[in-house]
Amino acid sequence: MTLNVASETTRAALRALPLRCRNCGREHEAAPTAICEDCLGPLEPLYPAQRSLPDRATIAARPRSLWRYREWLPFEGDPIHSLDTGVTPLLEAPRLAKRLGIARAWVKNDSVSHPSLSFKDRVVAAAINAAAAFGIETIGCASTGNLANAVAAHAARAGLEAWIFIPHDLEAGKIIGTSIYGPRLVRVRGTYDDVNRLCAQVADRFGWGVVNVNLRSYYGEGSKTMAYEIAEQLGWRLPSAVIAPMAGGSLVTKLRKGFAEFLDAELVDGAVPRIYGAQASGCAPIVRLVERGGTELVPEVPNTIARSIAIGNPADGRYAAQTIRDSGGWAAHVSDEALVEGIRILAEDVGVFTETAGGTTVAAALAFASQGHLRADDELVLCITGHGLKTVEAVAGVLPEAPTIDPKLREVVALVQQSSH
Repeated sequence: MTLNVASETTRAALRALPLRCRNCGREHEAAPTAICEDCLGPLEPLYPAQRSLPDRATIAARPRSLWRYREWLPFEGDPIHSLDTGVTPLLEAPRLAKRLGIARAWVKNDSVSHPSLSFKDRVVAAAINAAAAFGIETIGCASTGNLANAVAAHAARAGLEAWIFIPHDLEAGKIIGTSIYGPRLVRVRGTYDDVNRLCAQVADRFGWGVVNVNLRSYYGEGSKTMAYEIAEQLGWRLPSAVIAPMAGGSLVTKLRKGFAEFLDAELVDGAVPRIYGAQASGCAPIVRLVERGGTELVPEVPNTIARSIAIGNPADGRYAAQTIRDSGGWAAHVSDEALVEGIRILAEDVGVFTETAGGTTVAAALAFASQGHLRADDELVLCITGHGLKTVEAVAGVLPEAPTIDPKLREVVALVQQSSH
């Protein structure tokens, strides 16, 4: 048996959980749909109230993948696909903590997530199993890059057809990192929001499982596993604060939900962390909603190099803003120049090369520190969501040029002398 193929004789049949509207509370049968037909609110999985939950020892003894937390994922029975995704490193970062003026800092490094090097592997692992539960054989997505990579990779492993729609001007690394898996890749003239509207029509027309459209109710739950891993990796306790980048806004809401679920299950000590959100100044509708208060998000036209988080009309933006406020956290937007510097700081202080979303997170952390939002006794986790090799264009023009020398020791000596001055 391979890691991606379940034996029908030894595994329980996979079933997706029913759904409930976050706004009006109406319950719906399990289905590839994400919108309540009564009030147009978002649908979320409805977990059985009396389900049996594992203890710490049981979880720790399970295989090292996100499925070790399967009771908090939106299925009954056994998952079929992507059984080896999850459990990325949590790296302590003392130099970064000193720079921020806080007690301790860690980097949750999803830039090495398996198989496509971003946290989107988590949500696709959930979505592709939802597709299997519904008998859907073609999956797809609207993407700014990382999700495209993940859907293409997971579909290839599962033997499913994939149709992937992206803005026409994405970074070369993300286009190549999708094309290599052999999906049907379509470049759409326009922004991510244009692509997303098209994909909603595609899902209706062809009945495909578009992971962040009609499978979104199940897809989003995969993000919670980042919170579970942080808690377990910290010795079954919670940090005081967490910072994450925001695109559609789902990640910050699911982080808080995941931490709260582990507290409810009495698996961890502490309180739900303060949640901080980060966006680039050239596309920061959620941050600006947090800053001005209220509930009405104002869409924006993206203008930033941080394309992986450049969503002008984020689907979960209102909920993300409310999550941040309720947690006692805050939100910040940073310039493109600041996020590039954030990429360099993370590499030099922690040894992690991140893409533009991660640079945004680091730059926002520095902003929060300078503005007094972080405390001297804070234990902070920075969520780094993608690998820097996907966006090398962002830093290519700001790195020093390496000298070229002849293979002679005297030339090395000269360089050493120059560097000591």
